[in-house]
Amino acid sequence: MLEALIFDVDGTLADTEQVHLAAFNHAFAQEGMGWHWDLPLYTRLLEISGGKERMLHWWREVQPDLQELSGGAVQAVIDRLHEVKTAYYEQAVADGAVNLRPGVLPLMDQARRQGLQLAIATTTSPVNIAALLRKAIGEDWRLNFLAIGDASNAPMKKPHPQVYLKVLADMQRTAAQCLAFEDSSNGLKAAMAAGLATVITPNDFTAHHDFQGALRVVPDLGHVSVAQLRDWHARARISD
Repeated sequence: MLEALIFDVDGTLADTEQVHLAAFNHAFAQEGMGWHWDLPLYTRLLEISGGKERMLHWWREVQPDLQELSGGAVQAVIDRLHEVKTAYYEQAVADGAVNLRPGVLPLMDQARRQGLQLAIATTTSPVNIAALLRKAIGEDWRLNFLAIGDASNAPMKKPHPQVYLKVLADMQRTAAQCLAFEDSSNGLKAAMAAGLATVITPNDFTAHHDFQGALRVVPDLGHVSVAQLRDWHARARISD
């Protein structure tokens, strides 16, 4: 029986990547890195989960002989870039640059009314989650979620299933009792590795991904009801 819904954040709850891209480029310019990511490049780099990991991957692409120095100088630069980037992103979200995707809030409200639990499983930082959901739901947004897995408590990035396994443990639920919602192939792989049936809502950055194994692929959640989710979940359990 379906008891809980587990949501990814970036790209799933909201189309955040354009703002993240602007935030990265702002940080690069402010810190004098001489880097600029355009849309095609950023789309490719999104295959690397995690902002810090993405920047370090790019640095090694443009400087293959990059070596960490004593005292962690390279990591210190990455940390500083991420700090500047996060501050820019927070302000952009507060200014209304990001909205939840169609159907997300109505589906969450309907799920809670029908007794389903909600959770978050993401590779992004707690600060980014809070910035988005505080704006979209309100100051008490945290009360809507039984468990939250993020970069601070599940550091192994998707496609590793760590964040989903943590959330399932925190919720005291089995994978068979839950549905996951993702937008990317890395997210799908992570959810499936944790045993979760997964609904995919692609976006402009992930429409080209391979979603083989997904329970359903739908444009967004605007026409998805809890009744449909229960039916899809039940059919998935029967076919297992």
